[in-house]
Parts: sequence; C-alpha cells; structure tokens
Amino acid sequence: MELHLEQSIIELKELLRLDDRDGLHELLDYMRVQDIAHALMELGEEDLIAVFNLLPPGRKADVFAYLDTGHQIRLLEASPREDARFILSEMEADDLTALLQTLDPDTLRGYLRLLPFRAIRRALKQLNYPEDSVGRVMSPDVVAVDPDWTLKRALAFIRRNADEHSNNVIFVVDQDRVLLAAIPIRHFLRASADSPVRELLGEADPITIAVSEHAVEAARRIQHYDLESLPVVGEIGELLGVVTVDDVMDLIEAESTEDFHKLGSVGTLPLSPQEASPFLLYRKRIGWLLGLVAFNTIGALMISQYEDIIEAVVVLVFFLPLLIASGGNAGAQSSTLMVRAMATGEVTARDWLRLWAKEMGVSLTLGLSMGVAVSLVGLWRGGPEIALLVALSMTIIVTVASILGMLLPVVLNKFRLDPATASVPLVTSLADIGGILIYFTLATALLGLAIP
Repeated sequence: MELHLEQSIIELKELLRLDDRDGLHELLDYMRVQDIAHALMELGEEDLIAVFNLLPPGRKADVFAYLDTGHQIRLLEASPREDARFILSEMEADDLTALLQTLDPDTLRGYLRLLPFRAIRRALKQLNYPEDSVGRVMSPDVVAVDPDWTLKRALAFIRRNADEHSNNVIFVVDQDRVLLAAIPIRHFLRASADSPVRELLGEADPITIAVSEHAVEAARRIQHYDLESLPVVGEIGELLGVVTVDDVMDLIEAESTEDFHKLGSVGTLPLSPQEASPFLLYRKRIGWLLGLVAFNTIGALMISQYEDIIEAVVVLVFFLPLLIASGGNAGAQSSTLMVRAMATGEVTARDWLRLWAKEMGVSLTLGLSMGVAVSLVGLWRGGPEIALLVALSMTIIVTVASILGMLLPVVLNKFRLDPATASVPLVTSLADIGGILIYFTLATALLGLAIP
C-alpha cells in the first residue's frame, strides 16, 4: 500500500514536469482523496496549488479535509474568495474548528466572513470551549431519536439525515435532549419495526464524557470501553456532540508528538521540521538549551571545587564521565517510563508511594550490577581502593538518578504542570550534578583526602 502511494507520488511529479494535464486528471481520478492529500503535501508550493486546482469542487473539499493546517492555510490564501467560501462551508465542524483555532484574530475574522451565519455561530461556539477540551474536537452534527418513536420511524429519520449520521450507534434523547441511551444500530434492525424505541433502552447509563473534559480523556475512554463513538454531554446530560475513533487517532498523534517534543526539551512545534522555518526551530529550542547550560554550569563549578583532589588522584577523572553518564541514562529511562505511564492513564500521582518502593528495589539492583561491572575497570586502572570507590559511586548514583527520574514527573503533576516537562535533558542534567557531588564526596571519605 505504501509502495503504491510512493509510486503515485513519483508519477504525479513526473506528469507535472512534463506538464501533462490529461495524465494528471487521469491519475487524480484514480487516486483516493487521502492519498491525494498525502501527495500534495510532498509537493512544492507552486505544484501544490496547481494540482489542487485541477480537482473538481467536490473532491477539492474532500482532499482539503485531510491536509495539515499549514497546507490548508496556503491553499486558502491562494484560492479565489468563492472557492475558499465553498471549501470552508463543506468542512466538518470539528475539522473547521481545528483549522480556525490555529489562526491569528485578524485572519480568523476574515475566514469567518466567508461562512454562512449558522456555520459562524457553530464555529464560535466550539472555539469558546477551553483549549484541549472535548468541545474543541467533537462533531456537533449528531442525530438522535425520541424514545416514543417506533423503530420504523426512527430508522426513516436516520436515513433522511444520513449525511450527519455516520455512527454505528443510535442516540436516544428526551424532550430536553438529555441522553438516555446509545443503542447499536443492529438492535434496531433485529427488532420489530412497530416496536417503540423505548423497549430497547437498557438499565445501564450510557458511557459519556463532559464537554469541558480534556480531549485526551476521550481517547482513554474510547480505548478502555472499546467504543466506536463517544457521546459528549453538557451540564445536565444533554447531548452536544460525539467524538469518534478517527478524532481519537488524531488526538493521540498530536499528544504523542507534543510529549516527544517536551521529552527532548523542544517547545511545542505546530509544524513539522520540514515545514518550520529555521527561526522557528531556533526559537523553540534555544530557551531550554540556555537553561540547561545554566544547570551544567553548576556541575562545572562543583568540579572546580575538587581540583586539588583531582590533581592528587588523577585517575578519578577517568571514571567521572562514565559515572555521571550512567546516572543520567538511568534517570532518563525511569523518567520516560513514568511519563508514558502517566500519559496513558496507567499510573496516577496517587500511586507514587508504591512505585517509589518498587523503583527503589529495581534501581538498587541495577546500580549494584553496574557497580560490579565498573569495579573491574577500577581494579585495573587504580587498584582495590579505586575499585571500591567507583563501585559504591555507581550504585548510589544510579539509584538516586532512577528515583529522581521516577519522582520528578509526579512532583510536576502535583503542581499541575505537564509531567512530560520532566524531559530527558533535564533529568540528565540534575543527575549529573548529583553524580558529581556523590562521587567526590565518597572519594574524599574513602581515599582520606581533604577538600582545601
């Protein structure tokens, strides 16, 4: 499948080079809209606009929905006003909201003027929900039926609204649109057509999510209950919209990307590295790097306090990078495991005490194993005293760094900060400082050296 798509992209570029418009039309008619969108994002700006303009209006709107926001904005800016109006009007409400929330206020007002009043009101309503909330990503176009209708009438209503109903469940609401049930459509097809919908209502309350909850919670709930769609409700339980599996996949991808950026000490990047300008990449990375320079300066200052000890026992320098790098690696492992577990909901801050006890045992075992290994090198380079020093140092440094990597995400979560901020470079820098202090403190004690 991937190979077929790559071949289509190569063929598309070759047809563009030859300016074969008939061949381009034939190829685009053959390709799926998702593949066309993927191919468009591989093209330069001029070719992007040229190929997009070859599509008929209906396919333009379909392809547009699968482009990332950067390419969408570029095409809107290059399209005539009427074409932009048509494309925006054809977008699904959640896709339109995802686009509009990335725009600056002036650009947003310009695009809103292209929409009909009903679409403007709906877009503004969704944009009014908190950022990263379920309200921003839900599809408000959801069809529901009355419990007193017959199954025949309910199915006829669903057929008339087939464009808005794309779920395999049918929602049942009362007169105030409070959600009563979410019934699989197969139950409607199996029952008698003259039976009332009420007969299909079960005793269990439907699984829902509040419109103000974090969007990632919707992904967790869909995964946990194995749902195809999750109804979104308001304060009194009224049905406001639905979150579907495809929405969740986009959420998970966006959240994972954001966490990876934070784990690498990179600010949230709204574009791919390929599309981002050099200045944007610089601006997103320089802040953390300067902060880490400050942390590492502390480590350098600490080493300078032990210059006389290093001069007396030069072999200590040989083991310094090895020990602090091992501590940083152990802390990074522990932090990565913890951040991922908290992100997926497998672990909460309440579990910290049990996890601390487990991590203490694991990290101590890891430290002892690494200590035995490095002691052999110490015996070779400096004799029994150095072997004992590096073995104890390795054990303590790895244990402390691992506990630090496990606890830091919990502490950040306690202060309502993103646990992913406990990034690998941050944990490594903290472990380096601690490792230097532990190593030289043990050296002064075991080797009988004095700090001037």
